[in-house]
Amino acid sequence: MAFTPLHDRVLVRRIESDEKTSGGLIIPDSAKEKPAEGEIVSVGEGARKDSGELIAMSVKAGDKVLFGKWSGTEVKIDGEELLIMKESDILGIM
Repeated sequence: MAFTPLHDRVLVRRIESDEKTSGGLIIPDSAKEKPAEGEIVSVGEGARKDSGELIAMSVKAGDKVLFGKWSGTEVKIDGEELLIMKESDILGIM
């Protein structure tokens, strides 16, 4: 993949959720919500302070993260649906 996000943005691949509930019920595709869990594919270089100093990113490629339900912009790169979001949209690293 030849895509690198700019500044403090990250490229995220969603991780699909379980097909069954904890009680064993199968969840149909029409009732599933988009997962809010993903894996970082690539990261930008980081944001810059007003002084021009680089603020390093807290996440790196391969990290599994949780993000907000409505976070990011959906894009299709090389036939794969991915999300581009700001690092601040990430709630935490798993």
